[in-house]
Amino acid sequence: MVKHYLLQKRKFAWLEGSLSKTEHESISELPEVKFDTIKASSDDNEGKNTIFNQAFEQLHENAHVIFRLSNERLWRATYLEMHSIDQGGPYRDSITAICSDICSTRLSLFILCPNGQTNTGLNRDCWIPNIFPPNKPISNKFKKQYQFIGQLMGMAIRKKHYLNLKFPILLWKQLVGEDITMKDIEAIDIQSFAIIKEMEINIEQNQSIDIDSDINYLCTSIMSELRFDVISSSGQTYELIPGGQDISITPRNFPEYCTRYREYRLNEFHRQIEFIRQGLCSVIPYDFLTLFTATELEEAVCGKSEVDVLLLKRNTIYRGAYDENSSHIQRFWTVLTEMFDEAQKKLFLIFVWGRSTLPRLDKDFTSKFIIQTISRDDNHEPDQMLPSESCFCVIILLAIFTYMFFNKQLIR
Repeated sequence: MVKHYLLQKRKFAWLEGSLSKTEHESISELPEVKFDTIKASSDDNEGKNTIFNQAFEQLHENAHVIFRLSNERLWRATYLEMHSIDQGGPYRDSITAICSDICSTRLSLFILCPNGQTNTGLNRDCWIPNIFPPNKPISNKFKKQYQFIGQLMGMAIRKKHYLNLKFPILLWKQLVGEDITMKDIEAIDIQSFAIIKEMEINIEQNQSIDIDSDINYLCTSIMSELRFDVISSSGQTYELIPGGQDISITPRNFPEYCTRYREYRLNEFHRQIEFIRQGLCSVIPYDFLTLFTATELEEAVCGKSEVDVLLLKRNTIYRGAYDENSSHIQRFWTVLTEMFDEAQKKLFLIFVWGRSTLPRLDKDFTSKFIIQTISRDDNHEPDQMLPSESCFCVIILLAIFTYMFFNKQLIR
């Protein structure tokens, strides 16, 4: 494909130009989105109380317009009973909470991939669209919610407010118009094609066997009760043809079974991802996105998978008595770089910024990371937790911190 030979820098430049031409003028009064965290923490099998659904109910009707605004933030997040003033922190917190709901069992939109369910193979932490009966329409509510997720992706691309989503490559491939392959399916379900591959090998090795007299040998050696149906990624059984649950597999109909089985597995998520693509297209000019590879789109939506400490360091401002050469500051960066794993680095970003990913490039930092040092006084106990002002991406460091105290506090 031509897209693989285009320079990534050139593609992003074209996209940025298109985004600028299709954005709407900023507005002075942003829509207020009210979040009830007490309600969100209550048990709810249908996901109605989740932060995601609260945002969906208040935003989805006009998301295609709101998410194109040139404002830096697109809504004012108000947490009920918390008296918060949204100067950026609550807004970013709400995006983080929305993403947390999407990749969880609190909603019925996504499920952990089969490799994650069985704790085998690759991508065990990836979430896939939930499975719906192939011959029945997906409800309008689920359709709109998938579209809203696509619109959130568009928002992330426009505003560099990256989403902490763990989706497999097959989802991103369909969004940019690439074909999903058997390897993509096996990357989330290592056992997906094991049975038919084994049967194909068995039949190939037994070409000389009389088909009529050795049906049982060929079939029961692998699975005695195999029928014209398939076990989906969610564990449900669906017929591959009408009445398939009553049709046994034989060497004669085995090729048709393999064709229908592969067709089902390759298209299992097609409708759900198509709804996501529709939402994405309502916020982002889709023609430009087709120039991107699946990996490039994932990075545009989710940011870099790893925390680039050097990038963060280049975009840091120091306030108070210290600068980048101060011993305490150098210890801070040493702890963050050498003693934190990726999960701890992401937790640190959430602590100071309300989101777990950094912008892709230096120019994408709309606000800098600020380290402000203050002297110890009577209000700061030696074992007191580090304060942080996430609205302004500020971490306040006490001058008395030692190397190990840094490490203990930052990963608590």
